[in-house]
Amino acid sequence: MTTISSARELMLQQLQALDEALTRKAESSLESFVEQAWAVVEPGKPFVRSWHVGAICRHLEAVIARQIRMLLILVPPRLGKSTATSICLTPWVWLQHPELRFLFASYATALSLELAVTSRRLIDSPWYQSRWGSRYQLTTDQNIKSSYSNTRSGFRISTSVDGGVAGRGADFLVIDDPHNLERIYSEAERYHVRESFYRGAWHSRINSEETGGRICIMQRAHPDDLAKYLLEIGYEPLILPNEYDPKRSRVTSIGWQDPRRTAGELLCEARISAETTTQLKRVGMLMYAAQYLQEPLPEEGRMFKADRVSIESAVPAGITRWVRFWDVAGTEGGTGARTAGIRMGRDPAGRFVIAGIVKGRWSDQGVQQIIEQTARLDGVETTIREEQEPGSSGLAVIRARARSLAGYDYQGSRVTGDKVTRARPLAAQVEAGNVVIVARTEGESVAAREFLDELRDFPHGLKDQCDAASGAFGVLVASASVPLEIVDPLRATTDAKAYLADHGYALAPPVSLDDLAGIEDLVS
Repeated sequence: MTTISSARELMLQQLQALDEALTRKAESSLESFVEQAWAVVEPGKPFVRSWHVGAICRHLEAVIARQIRMLLILVPPRLGKSTATSICLTPWVWLQHPELRFLFASYATALSLELAVTSRRLIDSPWYQSRWGSRYQLTTDQNIKSSYSNTRSGFRISTSVDGGVAGRGADFLVIDDPHNLERIYSEAERYHVRESFYRGAWHSRINSEETGGRICIMQRAHPDDLAKYLLEIGYEPLILPNEYDPKRSRVTSIGWQDPRRTAGELLCEARISAETTTQLKRVGMLMYAAQYLQEPLPEEGRMFKADRVSIESAVPAGITRWVRFWDVAGTEGGTGARTAGIRMGRDPAGRFVIAGIVKGRWSDQGVQQIIEQTARLDGVETTIREEQEPGSSGLAVIRARARSLAGYDYQGSRVTGDKVTRARPLAAQVEAGNVVIVARTEGESVAAREFLDELRDFPHGLKDQCDAASGAFGVLVASASVPLEIVDPLRATTDAKAYLADHGYALAPPVSLDDLAGIEDLVS
């Protein structure tokens, strides 16, 4: 019995010694503090140990130690940046310096308050109180979501870009995500964040330039976002792209350098895998380059100036010719290529009008049904063209589709050349402000915005809608010099045919009734 008691006592002593060692480690290292606090902050979610968390924490520590005065951390979303910065930093700093004062801001009040409340709950947790509760306590007279203080004169105030900071000051100013990504393409919104919020109010809220520090942690979202301005005024960057680029790697002022050595090596594969990376690129390269590579594509480098496309609520009068062009992918579900059909006409003012965007991921049978239903909705006056895949299988599909669309002006369109070459004529019209999208319902408004996002991304990311729009534009322009009663583009003028050839399009031969005999066997 004595032996068992002694063993238990020894075990308790060892556990106590281990706990004390962990406590000391948490006090001296923000990274260790984040790891140990994780179970309190994110109960039920395992902590993913990664070198990038250590990099973030080391640079935050350098700001607190006044080794770095202004720090800009650029890191992809969902990698623990807010946990380290907006939740754990203040409780950790108050272990040694509870007198220090913090001012936090995010793009939205709700987000700022959520982070502040989570940080306060960490301070109130049994894990924290059992180790450091004797060092300070939160006061009861000033303990609300947006503002709480401790018994050693330290405080945390949380606000938003629109919340105002007049009359408030702190030792450390911390911004966590200053931009609402849904409004990042608004020049007025970006101006507001930079001029009204940061320059007009935030920058001057520091108590002492000699002993204070400024921190901004975010993901890039636009070439003209707040990060651009902060870099211009001297913020030191810690850039952590999802994929390593040796040309952008640099040693920071505290001697830290990205440990990766192979171009394209991922930042944290346990959080953003190679498969997820591929999916993100398919969703939109414009978004991926900014938020995940921290390298937003410049406006002037984009092929389509999508902001010059206007959205109108009604179809302009006087359009006498419509073309629906299909770019077909027989893939059902997933994140790969989609089937897209764009309907385009030209109004009397010479503008190209898009009215009717159809897109989705359907099986071959589903594609057939969608094309037939769309044809009925568009009416027989709409010319229908479909990109024809090379070889006999592509011809078989076109011939089968022609039979199902008997009574409509339908043909296959052979495509040559690359997608960029085919898209340039449409891009020129977009840049000139000659392209209009009609959105009569909320659903059509959503489709219009998604279409414009794809144009901004081109030639990266998804291209299906852009390919279909380029095809419709090519057919429409090529037939512009043909009398409207002539519906067979093969009878167009020599100039029109030359236009198609120059931009990668060649119409397939007309389908005869003999060609259709037994076609079901070929495509079944």
